[in-house]
Amino acid sequence: MQETQKVNYQRLLDKKIEEIRDRERIPALLLHACCAPCSSYVLEYLSAYFAITVLFYNPNIEPAEEYRARAEELKRLIREMPLRNEVKYVEGAYEPEKFHAAAAGYEDAPEGGARCARCFRLRLQEAAEYADRLGLDYFTTTLTISPLKNAQLLNRIGEQTAESHSAAFLPSDFKKRGGYQRSIELSKEYNLYRQNFCGCIYSKSVMKMQQI
Repeated sequence: MQETQKVNYQRLLDKKIEEIRDRERIPALLLHACCAPCSSYVLEYLSAYFAITVLFYNPNIEPAEEYRARAEELKRLIREMPLRNEVKYVEGAYEPEKFHAAAAGYEDAPEGGARCARCFRLRLQEAAEYADRLGLDYFTTTLTISPLKNAQLLNRIGEQTAESHSAAFLPSDFKKRGGYQRSIELSKEYNLYRQNFCGCIYSKSVMKMQQI
């Protein structure tokens, strides 16, 4: 089977920014955020071009104490970080039962496989719905900054999700051009809590097995 040719999503983002940067009205973006460290560079980068509403919607994160810690750290980052345009914070419902329903039958899937794809789709669907509800122009996610996340898959899911919503999907591959490294620098600068697993119990189980 022929492998699908990879798309340069950073280049697509560059083109989109060129299109909007000279507009009189600053476009509004719904940014799904998984945590403060991943959001740091993305906010620094995109706040120059968009009025951003950050959505913390991550039903995959357990236990509830871990979820709350990540949400509070993200709110602190937004308060403390100097950003070019307005950044708001909204928080979705904490509903781990939806994640477990999406992951059912895929609990033992390898990291980065079908379970993760279903998790991405769940969170991007919610992001698109929030963007529509708030009347925003675009939605996207910080997840593409991680070297462990499949940016090609994330963008394809985002594009598919946008087909049934008013808000357009903003392509990205935020780890490119030193984005991931910059997130590490900003995490140190703001003394951000950096978790050592994606959040879901299945990911944590895989990590423990690898350490045995």
